[in-house]
Amino acid sequence: MDEPFDGPVPIPLDGRLDLHLFHPREVPALLAEYLPQCRAAGVLQLEIVHGKGTGTLGRRVRSLLAARDDVAEVRIADEARGGWGVTLVTLYPLSRGGSDPGQGTTNSQSPSGGV
Repeated sequence: MDEPFDGPVPIPLDGRLDLHLFHPREVPALLAEYLPQCRAAGVLQLEIVHGKGTGTLGRRVRSLLAARDDVAEVRIADEARGGWGVTLVTLYPLSRGGSDPGQGTTNSQSPSGGV
């Protein structure tokens, strides 16, 4: 039988991050690592799946996202995509000229963002 894998598990950069697999205390560090990797890969439209539950994790996720300079927009998904159990994120693209348009900018929050 194979030994259990002790190292970090790679997360696909496909634009969908399911937080059900992580402890809530891991979420800030996870987002801090995942979002820049998505930008570098050109994945700018994200779905962060946190579930509905009491809404605490969703509010925390939206708060963390709202504080980031690389996030252009944060909003709650429509019901067909998971409703308030999913947060949709648009990231600023990395520029080709070396300057980063996501740095030093203020985030644009849609009214449904709940932040």
